[in-house]
Amino acid sequence: MRYEIFGEFAQFVRLTLAEGESVWASKGGIMSHTDGIDWRPRLPGGIAAAARRIVAGAGASLTRIEARQPEAAVSLTSREPGRIFVWQLDDGAVVTARGSFLAGWGDLDITFMVARRAGAALFGGAGVFLQRISGRGTVLVHASGQLDDRRLAAGEVLTVGTGHVAAFAAGVDYDIRYVGGLRKALFGGEGLFMTRLTGPGRVLLQSVKRKRELRVQAG
Repeated sequence: MRYEIFGEFAQFVRLTLAEGESVWASKGGIMSHTDGIDWRPRLPGGIAAAARRIVAGAGASLTRIEARQPEAAVSLTSREPGRIFVWQLDDGAVVTARGSFLAGWGDLDITFMVARRAGAALFGGAGVFLQRISGRGTVLVHASGQLDDRRLAAGEVLTVGTGHVAAFAAGVDYDIRYVGGLRKALFGGEGLFMTRLTGPGRVLLQSVKRKRELRVQAG
């Protein structure tokens, strides 16, 4: 598997596969492909995982892409302009927020985890279920807008506006925090809660909320 990322702001990735190689991709993420590429919707984790994906608002399936001949290529992109981050699972499992998983290949275990606290599930901006990818391989994370790559030390806390979390290491604690004070809540523009991330681990933030997040907030 070879990959090349193109662009500066609205990035896309081109994957070149050897015959028999395969990759998981987000639904609707294919921009183009050459002859020799076969793709179909698949359910990673089976029916139970598909049900959790529906509840999470991520759709029941991912796209499974396979190469039927040597040097077959597929280009993948997101519905939102932004940047692509390459997460190597040798550094540990990654948890992706809604819309941030672009693609992954290798010996992957793609599951959904429940947000560790009810407050985070209801108000943290990523939903009740978060997609967790572990195993051995590579994951491409898409951050809407610009990407902010942060590394938190043990016990270090980062407070993030709702909808600005793209992904984080599985060891990072994910919770919400009340902004405090009626005036701040009503007129501060951040809503009642912000996301609270506690290290150790890597955190990927996105500068632009995805359109779905904006519609939810407006509604």
